[in-house]
Amino acid sequence: MSSSSQSLELLFTFLSRSYATLETNFFKLPGSAVVARYVKSSHQNDPGRTLLEVILIIFAIRTLLQSRTRGDQSGKHFIQFDEKEIDELVDEWTPEPLAQPLTPEEQADLASVPVIVGPTGPKPKLASGKTVINLASYNFTGLAGNEEIKASAVETLRKYGLGSCGPPGFYGTQDVHIQLEQDIADFLGTEASILYSQAFATISSVIPAFCKRGDVIVADRGVNFAIQKGLQISRCTVRWYDHNDMESLEHVLESVEKERKKRRGPLTRRFIVTEGIFDHDGAMSDLPKLVELKKKYKYRLILDESISFGSVGRTGRGLTELYNVPASEVDMLVGSIATSLASAGGFCAGSHIVVNHQRINGTSFVFSASMPAALTVAASEGINILRNTPSILSALQENIRAVRAILDRADCITIPSHPASATIHLQVRWPTLQVPMHTSSSSSPSKPSNPLNVKPRDAEQFNIELEEKLLQDIVEEALAQGVMITRAKRLRGQELVEARPSIRLAITSALSRKDCEKAATVVKAAFAKVIGKRR
Repeated sequence: MSSSSQSLELLFTFLSRSYATLETNFFKLPGSAVVARYVKSSHQNDPGRTLLEVILIIFAIRTLLQSRTRGDQSGKHFIQFDEKEIDELVDEWTPEPLAQPLTPEEQADLASVPVIVGPTGPKPKLASGKTVINLASYNFTGLAGNEEIKASAVETLRKYGLGSCGPPGFYGTQDVHIQLEQDIADFLGTEASILYSQAFATISSVIPAFCKRGDVIVADRGVNFAIQKGLQISRCTVRWYDHNDMESLEHVLESVEKERKKRRGPLTRRFIVTEGIFDHDGAMSDLPKLVELKKKYKYRLILDESISFGSVGRTGRGLTELYNVPASEVDMLVGSIATSLASAGGFCAGSHIVVNHQRINGTSFVFSASMPAALTVAASEGINILRNTPSILSALQENIRAVRAILDRADCITIPSHPASATIHLQVRWPTLQVPMHTSSSSSPSKPSNPLNVKPRDAEQFNIELEEKLLQDIVEEALAQGVMITRAKRLRGQELVEARPSIRLAITSALSRKDCEKAATVVKAAFAKVIGKRR
């Protein structure tokens, strides 16, 4: 009996010392006193809660330690197949298609694209053997096929080879790239500029390079698809104003500031994003008003001049030259080298801080190979030609006026484009057709659109399927008469706002006034013929 008591006494002594050691070590841990107070108060006020928490902790530990990938070892929940049955099931299985088959309309659309044989230009030769007047290609300044540019490009190709074989930050930068960036900056009057090898990827890389989650972007509802992708990638808070409506823009800017003050939120970076000449309809932004509003409400301005650069202004410098606004007033000026300089790629011009930030954070700049040296030199030569030959822009504007003088008088055509825009969009004038249209569920027209919603309150009414069919018939009729034009291509179902179908004319200074008048007459007659059949 005494031996048993002695053994129990030793056991209790060991447990007491172990508990004391454990308690001492536990209280050495940071935050242990807080845990101890919580456990004591929990047990004192509700012992059942402590028991429940212990059970939950044990269950959590068991769940973490248990393998989640272990299958049922018994196999009682599986159907057993022999080899023959497995082969039959595999033969019968039909995988889901990667994409839906093309519709007859889509197949016809692809088959209708004309193929050019040889160099493009104002009068290219098609695979059918016909030579046509080209109002489809972006060749505003007529530099495609320029002999001086071709000679410089050939010489550069022999000296530098074809490709750069690397992104600009990884041994892809050559001296000709630096020279072109300097040429663009000097031409526009900015501190610096940066080159991108793809025009589409330029604006969709510039926006997310500066705009992050929590920042505010106020954007035009009519911006192009590349800008839309940039807005999505940035994950910013986006507010929308009505297309090319400065009153709507000011209303949205005021509402953003009121919302911030109401929430007592912190000041964040804020941007206005729009286009110089809109790709969807050829409308032109009021740059002086944009600059005035961005200064008044403390915003930065990102202006996409992919269409206006090289097509407006005395020497093609874009809206800043047309409106006599210093380029430094635009924080980020984005443009395309492909539309007017007979080359490829895009650029962003601005301050040294803006440009150098993109060299580290511009996704397309960091991960895409640099422009081929031959295209880079071709663009530099194009800038020199524009700088020294202002008559090119004079001829372009004269051709635009000649085409507009004929098409503006057509009773079956609506032209939303600015009179100085080198891209002229032609839409079917609805009063000539008695057809059902897609209508918008708009309320009172006096109320402004909701800035939170990309859809405008009073959306334009149009029938996409019918209008695209009519316009394609007009394109084919004009081609049969020797004038190559095109419908404005859209990614239906992917763009945030469905743009109205239109035919897009791209005017060039390389054609004579007589050729432009002839082409415009053919287009007008094609409209009258196709639309006349449906009256």
